[in-house]
Amino acid sequence: MPDVPSSSPQPSRKPRVAVVFGGRSSEHGISVVTAGAVLAAIDRTKYEVLPIGITTDGRWALTADEPERMAITERRIPTVEQLADPVVGAVVLSVDPANREVVYSEPGSVPKALGEVDVVFPVLHGPYGEDGTLQGLLELSGVPYVGSGVLASAVGQDKEYMKRVFTSFGLKVGPYVVIRPREWEQAAPNGEKGAAARKKIVDFAGEHGWPLFVKPARAGSSIGITKVDGLDGLDEAIVEARRHDPKILVEAALTGREIECGVLEFEDGPRASVPAEIPPPSAHAYYDFEAKYIDSTPGLVPAPLTDEETAEVQRLAVEAFEAASCEGLVRADFFLTEDGEFVINEINTMPGFTPVSMYPQMWQATGMSYPDLVDRLLTAALDRSTELR
Repeated sequence: MPDVPSSSPQPSRKPRVAVVFGGRSSEHGISVVTAGAVLAAIDRTKYEVLPIGITTDGRWALTADEPERMAITERRIPTVEQLADPVVGAVVLSVDPANREVVYSEPGSVPKALGEVDVVFPVLHGPYGEDGTLQGLLELSGVPYVGSGVLASAVGQDKEYMKRVFTSFGLKVGPYVVIRPREWEQAAPNGEKGAAARKKIVDFAGEHGWPLFVKPARAGSSIGITKVDGLDGLDEAIVEARRHDPKILVEAALTGREIECGVLEFEDGPRASVPAEIPPPSAHAYYDFEAKYIDSTPGLVPAPLTDEETAEVQRLAVEAFEAASCEGLVRADFFLTEDGEFVINEINTMPGFTPVSMYPQMWQATGMSYPDLVDRLLTAALDRSTELR
């Protein structure tokens, strides 16, 4: 079993941080990379650290505290399975708010108490972690954690309801249509599966034009997204999106510049970072998974915007943060259209924290280093109430 911090009672011990990563979603590997960067940045003079990986089949496992093994190497994405204790043990977090102790158990052995956890830094991306599920468990356990609560995490994960919330608060979103599981699985009288859903998309394209972007409704890191230029590639794109989520979103292509802005919660409320621009990647049709993480397409930080444009996107990023009742941190992604209007594409309630991720880069350009950013998030989480907020 990997070495873990001693659970002996210590009156003035350092706060213990559980960094939880991996998970069952398609973004498992990126979560591992993010965790490696966070583990390397945590100030060990201030905090004890307990790395907990969730395998692709959902087992909570102890992992070695070795950030150097959690990086992308030779275009290969790391996994929790490569880092976890080879013994098939399990980590269990109590759901009793009066007991924050973490227990490790192995078949045929007496469970071992690993001590109390004071705060959790959940760096899971996608369903089963970033979508309010883990946040709900931590709320039941009474353990403080970094990032948004149950509602904001769920809204931030489901692109349909995210857009509905933003629209209700007066934020501009692009045209989209949702295909729910029943719509695609329903057969027409002639037996053709998905005929009504296909017609719905074709009618949408007739109104807004091709190309369209077909994507999973509840996934991130640009996984499962296909740019479709016409009917020929539509079914294949739907199948690919449904590999990651039975509910899909189809969006009209927007012409404009991709602008991102970080939001961080301070004592006096949320503040926005300097924005960044994602230039069109030369080797990719759009800013997809490989462009983001494998080829590390560089962003422009700060974005080459006018002072007025910068102030406007910062204002809108904070508005999006507030509209979804977010906490801690958010990355807000926009399109700046040709007529000078910012259209919000999405928010990420736990944005990527990899060394090439835009969120930490934007805050570094704003004047906050990566370790200071991690420390601020942990400090804010420790100070946050575990009751209704």
